[in-house]
Amino acid sequence: MFDNKTILITGGTGSFGKRYVSQILANYNPKRVIIYSRDELKQFEMQQQFSHKAMRYFIGDVRDATRLVSAMRGVDYVIHAAALKQVPAAEYNPNECIKTNINGAQNVIDACIEANVHRVIALSTDKAANPVNLYGATKLASDKLFVAANNIAGANGPRFAVVRYGNVVGSRGSVVPFYRQLLEQGKTVLPVTHQEMTRFWITLDDGVKFVLTNFARMQGGEIFVPKIPSIRILDLVEAMSGTTEHELIGIRPGEKLHEVMVPEEMAHHSYEFDDHFVITPAIKFFDGTINYSVNKIGEKGTKVGEKFEYHSGTNHHFLTVDELKEMDEQPL
Repeated sequence: MFDNKTILITGGTGSFGKRYVSQILANYNPKRVIIYSRDELKQFEMQQQFSHKAMRYFIGDVRDATRLVSAMRGVDYVIHAAALKQVPAAEYNPNECIKTNINGAQNVIDACIEANVHRVIALSTDKAANPVNLYGATKLASDKLFVAANNIAGANGPRFAVVRYGNVVGSRGSVVPFYRQLLEQGKTVLPVTHQEMTRFWITLDDGVKFVLTNFARMQGGEIFVPKIPSIRILDLVEAMSGTTEHELIGIRPGEKLHEVMVPEEMAHHSYEFDDHFVITPAIKFFDGTINYSVNKIGEKGTKVGEKFEYHSGTNHHFLTVDELKEMDEQPL
């Protein structure tokens, strides 16, 4: 699917972008892979790791609509991964978060339509479902923009979809590398914001594979949600430190106890497939004939119950302490 094609990744120097590049170069023969991001140092460091002849590195910000348009020329597939993601930072700097996560999303959409890109997937977060913090609210707005973009693009334009998943194990700024750093510094008691906290849990490799597969599945307008396990924060503490002893520091600004990826309010728009859920558009599309119960690769889904909710605290699959230990021993 990606052989002899050009792929652009916004925010491509992040954890997802690096793992995506390693998988795409290992399994396909792309024409070009464009890393679009604003940090020249991170691009320089990434060039040392990925110097394949297909690689291109473009300095640019998703806030810069003109630069995005020029970067999109000749691009076939786009992954929109650029975002301001730290929940407390977004609470204290709301306007900056809005500029990147909402205005930047619209700039990406406009550039993709102007360049007539084939397919686009935007990365979202569980925090976009029933958001209580600004980061989640901006990503919900971004999700809505990408879904509606299919109507704006029209019948012959690019197709847009969204991938929503939970905490990515080992991603930059997340809890696992933070805990590792504290343990390496000799700390024996790890900080916990609340003892009952749960989170959805996905590895980088699984997140990348899910995105790659959804390029083949998508018809346009879907929000794809993988079936993934949950974790209890005290189980993670025990897996990493060997004890459940912890320091309670209180919930951070904008933080939830549990996360939701398919809210009950969207159950009547949702289908369950073997390894994922699909939330279909709540708005009418120009093409009213799309049957979202069967995707582009022939997988069939069924409507979920009207009271269905995909919730990290009531998830049927929780990782055990031993499973978390095994995961922690693997390289990031």
